[in-house]
Amino acid sequence: MTTRATRAQRRRTAVALAVILMVLGAFVFRLVDIQVVHADDHVAEGVNTGNLGSTQVIAGARGDITDTDGTVLASSVLVYDAELSPLLIRQFEEQTDEKKKPKLVWDDASERIADIVGIDVDDLRDKVSKRIEQDPNSQYLELATGLSTEQYLKLRELKTDDGLAYIAMKPRSVRVYPNGAVAGSALGFLDGSGKPLYGVELMDDACLSAKNGEMTYLRGQGGVKIPGSEQITPATDGGTVQLTINSDLNWYLQQMIAEEAKKQGAKAGSVTVVDVKTGKIRAMAEYPSLDPNDVNSVDDDYWRSQIFSYWFEPGSTFKPITAASVINEGAATPLTSVTAPDHKKFANGAVVNDPFKHPTYQYTFAGALIDSSNVSLSQFGTMISPEKRYDYLKRFGVGEKTAVGFPEELTGLIRDPKTWGSQDLYTTTFGQAFTVTPAQIAGAYQALANGGEKLDLSVIESCTTGDGTVIKPDPPKSERVVTEQTAKTVQRMLENVAVQGGLAKTVEVPGYRIGIKTGTAQTPDGKGGYKKGVYFTNMAGIAPIEDPQFVVLVTLDEPTRIRNSGATAAAFQKAMTQVLKTYRVAPSSQPMDELLPKFD
Repeated sequence: MTTRATRAQRRRTAVALAVILMVLGAFVFRLVDIQVVHADDHVAEGVNTGNLGSTQVIAGARGDITDTDGTVLASSVLVYDAELSPLLIRQFEEQTDEKKKPKLVWDDASERIADIVGIDVDDLRDKVSKRIEQDPNSQYLELATGLSTEQYLKLRELKTDDGLAYIAMKPRSVRVYPNGAVAGSALGFLDGSGKPLYGVELMDDACLSAKNGEMTYLRGQGGVKIPGSEQITPATDGGTVQLTINSDLNWYLQQMIAEEAKKQGAKAGSVTVVDVKTGKIRAMAEYPSLDPNDVNSVDDDYWRSQIFSYWFEPGSTFKPITAASVINEGAATPLTSVTAPDHKKFANGAVVNDPFKHPTYQYTFAGALIDSSNVSLSQFGTMISPEKRYDYLKRFGVGEKTAVGFPEELTGLIRDPKTWGSQDLYTTTFGQAFTVTPAQIAGAYQALANGGEKLDLSVIESCTTGDGTVIKPDPPKSERVVTEQTAKTVQRMLENVAVQGGLAKTVEVPGYRIGIKTGTAQTPDGKGGYKKGVYFTNMAGIAPIEDPQFVVLVTLDEPTRIRNSGATAAAFQKAMTQVLKTYRVAPSSQPMDELLPKFD
């Protein structure tokens, strides 16, 4: 039988238990409210006070640069910088309690560490000993930088499994260029802080750049992270930039132009390849070649692309542009002739010389190109007004940057014809008194090869953003600079140069009809004159001439073995042959038209 006292005691116990459960429920409810329901608000409040909050940056990865086929030319990888604490090493070695010592003594551990990072163990021990002697409380000694993930994992295993707490490792993102110098001048590079300095790295930085994220959290007693307090804003990796460049072709052309430049004793050289139908640049091969992994391996003059950042007087390579201008205006045909000695003084006092001695010839326009007669071109070019010639030069791209938008690209220079002197009136007809870049020459020949329609040059195929969105550049703008008939006529004249010129056998590409023109330009001496006996040489060509697919331009800076444009002939032949082979262009099936006569 239950007494009244017993029942009262049970009631008191039940009430007490209920009160305890209510209090506990309130605590649980509050805890859920703080750490779950309103966790973000509380974290933000804690972080904003600056007392409890911590923020950790989550680094995004810079995007890759690939060639037209997807081969990676530039990427970002994670490496690790390792350091040691001499203080902890000393304390562990002096520790008498075996339970508090690491599994490996320093002699054994140092041997394992040295083997992993690839350094001499005696040197490592000596460095640690000297640091302890200098400062027994030193907590920092650089072990190695730029360690791979495999090395990091091996060191981490030593640290965790063998208790080597004196090893610390920090991750770091670095830019690597797997193919080294292949298209290096096109790619550009970053400085030590990760800032893009040149090339596509700078030109398309908006696509390649990553956006860092962050993790914020609250800290409790002793700086311990409070579980559940994390707020994470994920990083956004940079996009992938795909180039129009064929890296395999670029590699071959770089090896070839380096070999030819050395053979000719030239300071530098380049090969530019343009797809006629699209304006896409398929190769930018240069010597000396910049390796973005080691920019100091070449003189800083060659950190910038010669193709976009070097200008010169093109010389005879621009005679076909004069021909196109005059023919398009109806002032002459390929068979129109002029009387041309090898030296002529014009009525205004200007004097023009041909590059070789010859008797007075009755040169046809076609013949003037074949023999590259300056005296003849002076007469043909002045069949139209200086203003018209200036207008055509501008339309062919002289004095204007290309649409590529390459960093530090030069415009070239051409003065208003109203300021031309008596000599300029004639020298502008054969590629002097104005300057161009190799890219501008390649662009001008693209227009001639494309039936007179000039397309914007390009080197960027697309940008694929971090979320997978593919962004393609706007279609290339086009401008008709001469009629299709004029372009075809000049193409025929260029083929006659390839067949009847002095370099015919050297430049021949078996099975293909090609058109070419050489150029030999005087180089400034920096004192207002020209260097004596040295030249900037170039050769531009189109193939196949019956259905042009590619423009190839070869340059050599100051060759000393052959000092005229013949120095570029072998390099041009090799370059054009490889281009046609790479793109499997069918051999010419149509025979060449009847040869144009050199003389009337």
